[in-house]
Amino acid sequence: MSWQRRAINAWMRYALKPVLQHVGTPDLARGSFERLMPLICPPLPLTRLLPRPAPVPLALVACGPARPGKIILFLHGGAFLAGSARSYLGLLSRLSAAAGTEIAVPGYRLLQEAPFPAAFDDARAAWRHLRGQGYGAGDILLAGDSAGGGLALALLAALLDEGERPAGLLAFSPWCDLTLSGGSIAANRASDVLIPAGRMAEAVELYLGGAAPDDPRASPLFAAFRDPPPVLIQISDTEVLLSDSQRMAARLTAAGSDVQLSVWRDLPHVWPLLAGVLPEGRAAIAEAADFAQEVLGGTQAAGSR
Repeated sequence: MSWQRRAINAWMRYALKPVLQHVGTPDLARGSFERLMPLICPPLPLTRLLPRPAPVPLALVACGPARPGKIILFLHGGAFLAGSARSYLGLLSRLSAAAGTEIAVPGYRLLQEAPFPAAFDDARAAWRHLRGQGYGAGDILLAGDSAGGGLALALLAALLDEGERPAGLLAFSPWCDLTLSGGSIAANRASDVLIPAGRMAEAVELYLGGAAPDDPRASPLFAAFRDPPPVLIQISDTEVLLSDSQRMAARLTAAGSDVQLSVWRDLPHVWPLLAGVLPEGRAAIAEAADFAQEVLGGTQAAGSR
C-alpha cells in the first residue's frame, strides 16, 4: 500500500471526519464539498465540460478522444445533499480518458431542492433523454458513486422492469440500503476514516422526508432485477458500506448478473475521487475503465492518468 494512502487516511480520520460529525446544514456541507473536491483532485488538462439542453440539467464530460455512439450515464454521490459535475470533474476526466468514452452527468435535484423521489425521477429523465438522442440501451453504461451508486442501481432495476437493458453498471462504494441494516455499519464504524456512521440516519431522514426506506427507488437492495447486465462494484474492506456492496452483489448474482465485487484494502470511501494524489485511486479508475470498454465494446483508450 502506498504512503499516500496512509497520509490520506490519517488526514481524513483526524481532520475531515470530525468536521463531518458536526457540520451543520445541508447547504453548508454542500458548499464545503464543492470547494474542496477541485482542490483534492483537479481535472486532467484539456477536459471538456459542456452543458447540454435536456429535461434535467445535463453536462457532458470528455477528456481525450471519445468514440461515438457510446456513453456513460454517471450519477454523482454526496449523500443526496451535495455533488455536481464540476466537483466530480477530477474523477470523471480520468474515467473518460481511460475509457475513451464521453460521460453524461445529470444535475439531479438534491434534497434541499425537492423531496424524494425527485432524484430518482431526474435520473430516469436523463436516461430517457439519452435514448431520445439516439443511444441504444446497450450503448449506455450506468455508473455512480456512494448515494449516486445506489441511485444508479435503483434506476437499473426500474429500467429492467420496463424491458430496457443497459450495457452494464459501474458502482464506486454504493449506498444500497437506506434501512441501515448492514452489519458493517457497526462493524466498521471505527475503521471507516470518512463516513460518520452516527449521522447516517439523519441523512436518510432528510432525504426521504417520511418515505419508506425500503422503497426500491431509495434502497435498490430491495429491488427486483430482471436479467441484469454485467456489474462492477468497487468497495473498501474498511467502509461502513461494505455489507451494502456484498449483499447487493449477492442479489445481482442470484438474478443472473455477471458481477465483479472488487474489494480493496484499507481505503477511504470512494477513493477514486482522490486519483489526483492517490495511486490506488488511479488503479481503481483503470479497473473501471477496463470494465467500461468490455461492456460497451471496443478498446479505444488513452490509459489511466
